[in-house]
Amino acid sequence: MAITRAEVLHVARLARLALTEEEIARFQEQLSAILEAVGKVDELDLSGVEPTAHPLELSNVWGADEPRPSIDVEEALANAPDREGSYFRVPPA
Repeated sequence: MAITRAEVLHVARLARLALTEEEIARFQEQLSAILEAVGKVDELDLSGVEPTAHPLELSNVWGADEPRPSIDVEEALANAPDREGSYFRVPPA
């Protein structure tokens, strides 16, 4: 599947990228090659393959949560550039 110049420009606009003519041509070629490679998956018979999020059987790969004492407020805020009581003070959004 070939990607058009207009599609490259659309993606660049969404990503707020200013591309030169050379970059547009190069990305058009590269993105078309990526889509062609990914498109080969359509040629495979995957009717007996269950959908997966990971190729390996992984279960509970994290350690168990174990309660333990945390640092106190003064230590946590020791390097804060600005604070208000026992909270970090941040600029308004």
